[in-house]
Amino acid sequence: MRNITIRQLKIFESVARNLSFSRAAEDLHLTQPAVSMQIKQMEDHAGMPLFTQVGKRIALTEAGTLMLRHSMVILADLKAAELSINNLKAGGTEHLRVGLVTSGSYFFPHLLGAFLQGKSGVELDLTVRSRDQLIALLRSDQIDLAIMVHAPDDPAIVAEAFAPNPFVLVAAPTHPLTGERNIPYQRIARECLIVRESGTDTRSAANATFANHDPAPRFMEIGCAEAIKQSVMAGMGISFMAAQTVQFEVRAGLLKVLDVQGFPLKRHWCVVHRADRHLPPAALDFRQFLLTEGGPRLEHFTGIDKVQTGMDLQPPEGAAQETPMIASPSAHLDVALRTRALLRDDGLPDEHHVQGQNHAGGDDSRADQLAASRKSTHH
Repeated sequence: MRNITIRQLKIFESVARNLSFSRAAEDLHLTQPAVSMQIKQMEDHAGMPLFTQVGKRIALTEAGTLMLRHSMVILADLKAAELSINNLKAGGTEHLRVGLVTSGSYFFPHLLGAFLQGKSGVELDLTVRSRDQLIALLRSDQIDLAIMVHAPDDPAIVAEAFAPNPFVLVAAPTHPLTGERNIPYQRIARECLIVRESGTDTRSAANATFANHDPAPRFMEIGCAEAIKQSVMAGMGISFMAAQTVQFEVRAGLLKVLDVQGFPLKRHWCVVHRADRHLPPAALDFRQFLLTEGGPRLEHFTGIDKVQTGMDLQPPEGAAQETPMIASPSAHLDVALRTRALLRDDGLPDEHHVQGQNHAGGDDSRADQLAASRKSTHH
């Protein structure tokens, strides 16, 4: 084990996090054979396999799980040392590493801008990814805080609610359901429901909402919120989306919120971090800012009104619970976002993943390809 390199630990951590050689290769800008070769060398050093083939996917062995636990500690300590040295070089500059789910990009920069005003010593690293990717980044200590709706049910992860984020069903203004009231679920089940891709907060909410209903609506999966809106406007189906995501289209009359039984679905935005890591000062300050000011500022920006949502704007004490809908004209927050931001947006028009499927569809459409690649390049 003494001959294992830091580079190999980083490659192993990426493969273990993604459970995919191909995705690890993409993350690290390497070829898949190069990734497989480094893992094979690590297994030779360990004297035991670190991964095993389970059907069309790979999984960690017991030795691999142990290796991952120690690798994450080593890599986290190295990252902390790097940040400390960089802060020393920069004369005390603090880094705020925040991860954000795509649907939050409609409002979150305004909260960041408000927080950063007057804080010249804070430098922001902002990463925009899917929910599952943010959880992986949090666990690998690549971000300090994550902003999402559906935090993992994990005692090692702390999630605190700070603002409402209701989900609604929307349709084109010409859709026959827009004129109906108190629509029963059985009527929705006959519609084509256009949803985000697996691994996103919105898809997790949709899966949880419709999983126990029979019959389930037919899902059409589109990996881009803007493309979903345009598809709904074109009459291709209805959609399940966060109210804050569609607020501008609803105000403009381009989309209509449907009056469906059980909706709006009550959810909250949460600030999420690891329980076993001490947050750096900038992250602690931003977390406190969100918990004390995030709700009122978000209400001010989005115009969410208690009467129209049917919910309290402040989240319940001590828990990330559930929440509903949208409303009146918003007041403009004129804030400057001073940041060195790394935007990796998985939900903007650079995506072309459009696929019709049932809502129980798999997370990885390349499973066969990955399995074949795994067998040919490893072991």
